[in-house]
Amino acid sequence: MRTINIHEAKTHLSRLVEQAAAGEPFVIAKAGRPLVKVLPLDAPESGQIRRLGFMTGQIAVPDDFDRLGQDAIANLFAGQV
Repeated sequence: MRTINIHEAKTHLSRLVEQAAAGEPFVIAKAGRPLVKVLPLDAPESGQIRRLGFMTGQIAVPDDFDRLGQDAIANLFAGQV
């Protein structure tokens, strides 16, 4: 992520805001110390990104998945090892 000093951010604010709205977030720093992150409002916050279906077609769950090992489990509950 790009870091912009505060003076440059003031000078080019309109252009930087347009770039951030287009999906190019940036950090504004003062004296080299990061102060704020500028990102589009519709961007998901960290920890909120959902990755449902990211392995679609890469794995297969067998039809009897819920029955795998049921005999062994039943034997353990019955005290039979």
